[in-house]
Amino acid sequence: MAEYVRVPKGQFCWVELQTADPRAARRFYGGLFGWVFEEFPHPAGAYTIAKLNDEQVAGLTALPEQTAGLGAPPSWASYVAVDDVPATADAAARLGAKVVVGPTQLGPGTFAALQDPTGAPFMLWRAPEHPTGTFRYGEPGALAWNELLSTNMDVAQRFYTQLFGWSAEPMQMPEGTYVVLKKGDMPVGGLMAQPHGMDMPSFWAVYFAVADADATFATARELGASVMLPLADFPKVGRLGWLRDPQGAPFAVIKSAR
Repeated sequence: MAEYVRVPKGQFCWVELQTADPRAARRFYGGLFGWVFEEFPHPAGAYTIAKLNDEQVAGLTALPEQTAGLGAPPSWASYVAVDDVPATADAAARLGAKVVVGPTQLGPGTFAALQDPTGAPFMLWRAPEHPTGTFRYGEPGALAWNELLSTNMDVAQRFYTQLFGWSAEPMQMPEGTYVVLKKGDMPVGGLMAQPHGMDMPSFWAVYFAVADADATFATARELGASVMLPLADFPKVGRLGWLRDPQGAPFAVIKSAR
């Protein structure tokens, strides 16, 4: 059995696909990454855990009615581990965030759904009696990175550094400034301006590691995905590209240079 890992507060602890067609999403991601799925009862319907070799890698659920009612498209949600969901949600609101779903008990823990001041959705999570998060990381088929593609980098950087105590380490790249967000010495995510032509509200992106980016892109297209940004090589980073799954949820894949 997999060992459970308690993710430190202020770090991403889970990713979850909120989709219009969970059954079709299972077919797509199972075919793409080799995930297998286990379904659990949920007050709002079934909740699905995606696994690799019996280790949890992601969640999958139907797009919440209140979110769909606002016209939100299918998307990947990123969860941050915190010690106190209500207090963190209140602090986020004071810093300009919108609380979309207030602190809510869910199974063993408490969650809240928010939008940062630039409109990017993110989630808070705390499970006091159970592990905060458990999944493989950085291996083929598993989460490799969380990255905020923002319409206002300055506002986003100020918000997250104040809310979670993250530090910001800017790096100059050919495409512009890239900011590595850190909790202490640990990188927790990235921040960058949206690439020209993406034309979307700010959002937290998820990157999945793959063994062969070109083969993954080809398989994704065969399974019904569309290309958002084609594969490209980034020195010291790897080969990466962006896709939309058949329901329209964006995600990225990366073959790491390391």
